[in-house]
Amino acid sequence: MNRRAQGDRAEARARAHLESRGLRFRSAQYRCKAGEIDLVMEDQGTLVFVEVRQRRSARFGGALASIDTRKQRRILAAAAHYLQAHGQGGSARLDVVVIEADDRLQWIPNAFEAHS
Repeated sequence: MNRRAQGDRAEARARAHLESRGLRFRSAQYRCKAGEIDLVMEDQGTLVFVEVRQRRSARFGGALASIDTRKQRRILAAAAHYLQAHGQGGSARLDVVVIEADDRLQWIPNAFEAHS
């Protein structure tokens, strides 16, 4: 299976998990010059930007460790673009769903924030 197909499968699994927890699907693979948002969901009026990370090996620290500061900045910039482009006000947060090499899925709400 190629990387894109694996990514699509991981995002579908993350979406199903979040929907089973009451979140509503809004959009997938939102792209702009600043970056990409894997999933845009809604949780009781809060817009939720979700980064989905999957790793076949924990050799380099696992899926969560792969979201470095540079990647966080790109996600934050893409989320800001989405909010501006869609005229969204109100609250928003950034969540992460990781799928580790052992196929364990972990949802981390409010995984990181903008730091000044």
